[in-house]
Amino acid sequence: MNVIEQIEAEEAKRVMGERSHPDFSAGDTLRVQVHIKEGTRERLQAFEGVCISRSGGGIHESFTVRKMSFGEGVERVFPLYSPNVESIEVKRRGKVRRAKLYYLRDLTGKAARIPERTTGRGMAEMRARRAKKGKKS
Repeated sequence: MNVIEQIEAEEAKRVMGERSHPDFSAGDTLRVQVHIKEGTRERLQAFEGVCISRSGGGIHESFTVRKMSFGEGVERVFPLYSPNVESIEVKRRGKVRRAKLYYLRDLTGKAARIPERTTGRGMAEMRARRAKKGKKS
């Protein structure tokens, strides 16, 4: 292991220990809170859309979120461990059979819908969170 790999491994261990993200995959609808700097002001902006891919590994891992804004498709790539990413919230679990959903770029309207996953990995956590949210109301 050379010096750069050693430094990256130490940094990855430190960053991954501080931050925890929900378990999500392609097809899930996410709300990503991002720090935006406009001149001297800084604010949080929510970017909500469908995760169409995850790539990389370790500290270099990133994911792509796609949404429709005023009839125009908008995609944004977020590094998973970026200091600008404040939080990631899974709004809905999607049932897909692909790791990369690039075919959604060519689809619009009802054809671009992704059915909701109701069983499997991560669903017990989603149900518990929804039940807790319902009790607060």
